[in-house]
Amino acid sequence: MPPLSEQVILITGASAGIGAALARVLATNYPGICLVLAARSVEKLSQVADDCSKAGAGVLIVPTDIAQFEQIQALVDAAIARFHRVDVLVNNAGYGQMGPIELIPAAAVQRQFQVNLLGTIALTQALIPIMRNQGGGKIINISSLGGKIAFPFGGLYSASKFAIEALSDALRQELEPFNIRVSVIEPGPVSTEFFEVVDREIDLAIQHPEKSVYRAAFKKLEDLEKQTSSRAWTSERVATVIIRAIAAQYPKPRYVAATSGNFLLFMMTKVLPTSLVDKFWQRFYGIDLVAKDWQIQKRSPEQ
Repeated sequence: MPPLSEQVILITGASAGIGAALARVLATNYPGICLVLAARSVEKLSQVADDCSKAGAGVLIVPTDIAQFEQIQALVDAAIARFHRVDVLVNNAGYGQMGPIELIPAAAVQRQFQVNLLGTIALTQALIPIMRNQGGGKIINISSLGGKIAFPFGGLYSASKFAIEALSDALRQELEPFNIRVSVIEPGPVSTEFFEVVDREIDLAIQHPEKSVYRAAFKKLEDLEKQTSSRAWTSERVATVIIRAIAAQYPKPRYVAATSGNFLLFMMTKVLPTSLVDKFWQRFYGIDLVAKDWQIQKRSPEQ
């Protein structure tokens, strides 16, 4: 593969958050690099592209809804038409659908997996033959600590990220003969628009959460960003971890991008009993308050 400053990097979800930060950091540190930036918002993409161009990068923006398969193929076609190759694919597009699984409508369930998983699969499938024919490449899938640990109200988000982890493991083994390396990035809390999207998706998907049997937990969810802010990484800091994977000749299968993330994963998945881990997350997300509140609701049916 050519030097990083001469490579073509395709980034989905590039209009904000980790994707936008990654594009800007790459452009600043590797003048001459070529970036293909994909996301739904043309206005936001254009701003990121302008910043990257000023830093010396070659930039192509392709407005893309990753949930629409025909748009995915158009994205690949545009990238190849402009730069003739794609050296690195960063599957970053995704969002968090939060709420109790019981209450999330089928359409919201489908959208969660369409964006976080199925779009990633479709784009990866489209680029594998291109990478193979050009002699190799890298696929970087953005997962989450939630792709290793499931927690209340995050079941669908975690399910989509658990799937990304499994997908990446299989791809890593299948594509190694073609010099295509596959890595997963597992961020913890990140200072992005994530929680704004969470709030919006809850409002769109769940009718009157304040009146549901989970209302006590919904109330606590309002303060989730404050609870995690002290440990949150900036998007730029996560971007530096992604770049380590991009730049490595033989990247690691997984990179944890979270304060004490490896220790947390070890304790929660290898050491502590499941019952204790369950109690911790139930308390953290306010599920411990639901039983008591449910008794109150049953005594006050008019609420």
